[in-house]
Amino acid sequence: MSGFLSDLVQYRKLLLMIVVLGIGGTHLSGFQMSVINYTSPYIQKFLNETWLERYGSVLHQETLTLLWSVVVSLYCVGGMMGCLCSGYLTAKFGKKKCLLLNDVILIIATLHTGFSRTAKSFEMILVGRFLEGICAGIHLGTHVQYAGEISPKKLRGFINVTSSVFFALGKTVARILGLRDLLGTEDRWNVLLSFSGLVALIQLLFLPFFPESPPYLLLQKGDKAGCLKAMKQLWGEGNYHTEFEDLMKEKAITKGTKIMNVLEITFYTSEIFQTANLQESIIPYVSLGVSVSELISVIFCSSIIDRFGRRILLCGGYLLMALILVLLETSLLLSDQFLWMRYCSVVLIFLFIIAYGIGPAGAVSSVTNEIFTLSTRASAFVIGGIVIWLGLTFTGMIFPFAVMLLGPFCFLIFIAVLIISAILIYLFLPETKGKSISEITEEFKTRQFKKKRHQAVEVNATEEKTFCTKL
Repeated sequence: MSGFLSDLVQYRKLLLMIVVLGIGGTHLSGFQMSVINYTSPYIQKFLNETWLERYGSVLHQETLTLLWSVVVSLYCVGGMMGCLCSGYLTAKFGKKKCLLLNDVILIIATLHTGFSRTAKSFEMILVGRFLEGICAGIHLGTHVQYAGEISPKKLRGFINVTSSVFFALGKTVARILGLRDLLGTEDRWNVLLSFSGLVALIQLLFLPFFPESPPYLLLQKGDKAGCLKAMKQLWGEGNYHTEFEDLMKEKAITKGTKIMNVLEITFYTSEIFQTANLQESIIPYVSLGVSVSELISVIFCSSIIDRFGRRILLCGGYLLMALILVLLETSLLLSDQFLWMRYCSVVLIFLFIIAYGIGPAGAVSSVTNEIFTLSTRASAFVIGGIVIWLGLTFTGMIFPFAVMLLGPFCFLIFIAVLIISAILIYLFLPETKGKSISEITEEFKTRQFKKKRHQAVEVNATEEKTFCTKL
């Protein structure tokens, strides 16, 4: 532990840059996905009042639910579009310029949501949420790639997890500011909804003082001097030679290769607690407790990921989450018969979030950064991001109706996804802890060779058996 702390002190400039990167990530995803919980009743009331003032009639409940689902899901649709653009933008302009442009768009988006109440226009909320989603989609992959590419090998796991730490921090900040004692009121909901614009402004002011990603400078731009300068600026004198040699090996491997162009239930946490029959007044504080638990568990993950490795955290985390969901489904089914079961449901939600934070929350981003070369990394994040945003769009649009129709059984699909993910990771993913991209690539080849050899042995055994039978 003392060695780890001394490494952190040694890389002070790098850690400061991680904070600047994380500030933007805090509010681009975590904050905006959670803040919608606290503005939900006020926005729905605003939709009704605006409609009544314009057309002289109130919205039917089904229409209001549908319009509210659109408000939630437009963020996810924008996220998918942002993901599709992120690969091209990062390859064309680099991570740094891409994030700076993103900050400008986010400020414009939050001006729309912030002034929607004054203008009496719910359309401005729709536009703002859509643009915020685009920004989140671009940032989701760019931030993780940027953080991974500026980190030395011995701190790579820790720094990769920081994106998840700031994501969880954003949720926690949203739930603190969303309390009725602060901005979670009918008079200030629009301020809460647009708060992320202030954070984007902070990143826009400070990020220009830090360098572009060293791998991008060397492998994409061919700027060897710029790469060395960035490494010295972030890591200090004498701390970059091994990593620079690894980059030169990757450059040799990928020479002539062009840059390829190509679960969560966060939106409805309050509804889940209502299903557990908790009092309305304490639900915001329980939701805040969930966010704090996630933040603490992700921070804990950052301290153990380089000790235990990525593979065990992913497999163990997914299987534990599946088990907890089975127990949660059981407790929700029995909550009407046994009143104490509702409290078990709350405890299980906390355990689910803790299992997610300690396992997949940090390990997924780390593995995605480590198993792809620069020429394929942007496209990999685009594909992964699209899968995430498709899942979020499905959740945002379908989840409230699925709860009404299926009740606790709506969790069965999540259980299946978690179990299948754990099996696939166990079978196909090698450990990436402390390995260079060339070493990881070789291990993938070795696994593929063993699979082919095993198939060949089975074929030969079958042929010999057939031959012996004929004899």
